[in-house]
Amino acid sequence: MTSMIDIKAALQLATTREEYISFINEYSDDERSGVKKLVESAGKKLNALEKEIARIEDMKKYEREYAHLGLICGIDEVGRGPLAGPVYTAAVVLPPDCSILYVNDSKKLSEKKREELYDVIMEKALAVGIGCNPPERIDEINILNATKEAMIKVVKSLSVKPATLLIDAVHLEGMDDYNQVSIIKGDAKSISIAAASIVAKVTRDRIMKEEAYKYPEYHFDSNKGYGSQDHIEAIKKYGPCPIHRRSFIGNFV
Repeated sequence: MTSMIDIKAALQLATTREEYISFINEYSDDERSGVKKLVESAGKKLNALEKEIARIEDMKKYEREYAHLGLICGIDEVGRGPLAGPVYTAAVVLPPDCSILYVNDSKKLSEKKREELYDVIMEKALAVGIGCNPPERIDEINILNATKEAMIKVVKSLSVKPATLLIDAVHLEGMDDYNQVSIIKGDAKSISIAAASIVAKVTRDRIMKEEAYKYPEYHFDSNKGYGSQDHIEAIKKYGPCPIHRRSFIGNFV
């Protein structure tokens, strides 16, 4: 008879639908109470996994709709709202019918999960473009134009040319070579846009943590440049630093 320790270990190693089903089939007739609880736990894990698979399949509806045109690129930005730091954009071309579980709007994920998914996306993507516009450019042409400009740059930097651009809520002028699809709240509706949001978020957060070492009084490691109370108080006390957006902080200096 298989020991409880070995059965627990087997459940801990299970990660796929097939492995959970195999575990349940193998131990469902075991009358030990501890094993019954493990089988029940496996059933709950299987149910959660199947819901996640279904969610990801639903997030691929735009990718399926435009797949006949060729490769699809998801584009998103991070950092339009902060008082300091660059706006970052990312463009991600995933393989056709790619499924990466737990990909979602980066704001809905923990930092740990974003970091994990960033590595998976970078490994599986056919191409990734990452770019930014600095605070001075944002002040010069405004945040919307700076965001669009950075998006155009990253698309043109890709090692492959996609046929369709799935973009979170904006349209890119002068990109007539591409089929553009603007999707409101696209980072929660398209796996490609969600992947881009994760790449952009992780990249920008890492940069803002580096800026925190240069300008520790503004707490960029925790607020990432957004207008938190401690950040606003620091601006009032110390004035702006070189990475502050002058057009954003007029009420605080």
